Amino acid sequence: MLWLLFLALPSLGGSQPLTPDPDPEAELVGIVGGHDAPAGKWPWQVSLWIFNSTYGKWEFQCGGSLIHRQWVLSAAHCIPAKHSRPQDFQVQAGQVRLWSSNARQKVAAIFLHPKYDPLKKVYGGSDVALFKLEVPVTPSAQVNLVTLPPARLTVPAGTGCWVTGWGAIHANEALGPPYHLQEVEVPVVGNQVCRQQYLRVGRYIKDDMLCAGSSGRDACQGDSGGPLVCNWQGAWIQIGVVSWGHGCGSPDYPGVYTRVTTYLSWIYHHIGSPRPW
Repeated sequence: MLWLLFLALPSLGGSQPLTPDPDPEAELVGIVGGHDAPAGKWPWQVSLWIFNSTYGKWEFQCGGSLIHRQWVLSAAHCIPAKHSRPQDFQVQAGQVRLWSSNARQKVAAIFLHPKYDPLKKVYGGSDVALFKLEVPVTPSAQVNLVTLPPARLTVPAGTGCWVTGWGAIHANEALGPPYHLQEVEVPVVGNQVCRQQYLRVGRYIKDDMLCAGSSGRDACQGDSGGPLVCNWQGAWIQIGVVSWGHGCGSPDYPGVYTRVTTYLSWIYHHIGSPRPW
């Protein structure tokens, strides 16, 4: 069962440890085993929509995050080969419920990471993409940017971070009406441990991936492209992009995310200034 994650930022010095967020909602779970996210809590969360030419309508495709007033970070696997044109996509920001509004942003350009291999799919790594909006978003209580991490940020195993999305609430069980954004706190799992676990099913955890999740706490199908964020020195930073996994909420197979710090230089090559607001 697949789903995805990724993000990045420039170097701010030496290795900096990330401390767990003492969020009072730490015992709540979402997405798999989830609960509704309050409006405005995750103002960078966006939904990515794709045009279905067969039925002549727009359909929800993936999640994403605002990292710049005019740029959205998502996953490369969210872009089917036959839908590589910007006009095939739209982005909706500032909404916690899907289909609650038709006010969506047009996309001006799409950039897949050049090392993403559609034949190897998510397992080959580099599962990251950027969407440039035709018009910059307007900041508000419901719409804002997520912070990209320092390039040398170290996130210790066990750190509680949060993932959000409109994906399945269990493997093969879709989120039902009113399709409200879900949130869940997930512990970071070290790559060495995660690599050993996934070797059992013949999958390899690459250095540009990171793992997070535990029994009953996970992202799932439909959450692809969405952000994994951690509270660091009072700011929410995005450390991953939902990418893939084996099942949903399994105690043996945490979710796999694109590691944002690996791709900071590529991201800033496209979006420019790290402080675009």
